[in-house]
Amino acid sequence: QVQLVESGGDLVQAGGSLRLSCAPSERVFSIDLMGWYRHSPGKQREVVATISGGHSTNYADSIKGRFTISRDNAKNTVFLQMNDLKPEDTGVYVCNADIRRTIMSAFQTSWGQGTQVTVSS
Repeated sequence: QVQLVESGGDLVQAGGSLRLSCAPSERVFSIDLMGWYRHSPGKQREVVATISGGHSTNYADSIKGRFTISRDNAKNTVFLQMNDLKPEDTGVYVCNADIRRTIMSAFQTSWGQGTQVTVSS
């Protein structure tokens, strides 16, 4: 299974911004749906945002208007721009993607290890 590598998590004050990035650790043939999930303390895993290969997006209600998901298909990279961060946005942000490793492969879902985002009040 292809590994996904996230970066960009940090400690930030409320009202601040962060930009997360995620890309496969190896060259792949193609990627379809990509997304970001969030593991917050005391809560179930939440889907934050998803983006299709054609750049159609979906967002959780809790982050609409503050977060923007985008992707660079040439670099197989997905981004999550997070603005006006709130303490309740604190959590481990995990990247997910449906990847076709080679032209002979079927699509498989891969997950990253996660990057920690901490928002202080």
